Amino acid sequence: MTATTDRAAARRSLEGLALGDAFGERWFPLFREPRRALREIRDRRTPEESPWHWTDDTAMALALLRVLDEHGEVRPRELALAFALGYAADPARGYGHGMHQLLPRLRELPGQWREFARELFGGEGSLGNGAAMRVAPLGAFFHGSLPRVVAEAGRSAEVTHAHPEGVAGAVAVAVAAALSARGSLTVAEVVALTPDGAVRDGLARAAEVPFATEPWRASDLLGNGQRIRAGDTVPFAVWCAARHPDDLVSALWSTAEGFGDVDTTCAIAGGIVAARTGVAAVPREWLERREPLPGGSGPASSRESGAGGR
Repeated sequence: MTATTDRAAARRSLEGLALGDAFGERWFPLFREPRRALREIRDRRTPEESPWHWTDDTAMALALLRVLDEHGEVRPRELALAFALGYAADPARGYGHGMHQLLPRLRELPGQWREFARELFGGEGSLGNGAAMRVAPLGAFFHGSLPRVVAEAGRSAEVTHAHPEGVAGAVAVAVAAALSARGSLTVAEVVALTPDGAVRDGLARAAEVPFATEPWRASDLLGNGQRIRAGDTVPFAVWCAARHPDDLVSALWSTAEGFGDVDTTCAIAGGIVAARTGVAAVPREWLERREPLPGGSGPASSRESGAGGR
């Protein structure tokens, strides 16, 4: 591991990502009653279900971090295989349609990741939020060098998301996590390092939204992940993280107010903020309810841990 990598920051980010993922997932049943759900979120009423299981967001992040720990860099073939093996171990983590198509093929032929990823969605590749949802720990890992964050995030995305917008979403989140680990997160600086396109345009809009804006209103302006696209997901999640750079719990509550793909938006925001804060200030009951991570914190769970992606 070189001087420009930081495993501790990456683990902090992973813990926050998993917490946000599991916390966000708990709200989906209540979204059938949106008024009740919004009232409970605004009243900061913690979901009572236990345990809080994490989804493919965390599973994919685990695979990515394992590759970084082993190799000190993104190696696409190894990453493709890690995703595929994790999917095979636990395919019920909430994977999207594209990953159900892609990951079984990667298990057999991981070296053909580029070809297979480009074949998705009629040959356009995925522009979804899956590469963004998993990447915050990578940004924390390489936070000592922003150019390297950009390069490694792009490589990590292309294994499953060949569309430029899918890659841009990953770059933006990784940059945000790196800036968070440095203690200098601003939406404007994330914009500056994000490739041109819909994700960058959305982030530019987010940079103009005052933090006094209520989160549900900000999500109306920026998107909340309901379309499962990076451009509809990343701007709001980054805005929420930048709104609460030193307060993981507040960041997650604010993100949840946006509804939509709330496990993914909360995973992104949680991974960004926790790159700086970790989870030490999180209520104990949250950590006890969240499904534990391999080698991490939390009570024993009956579910097996996996690795995958959307």
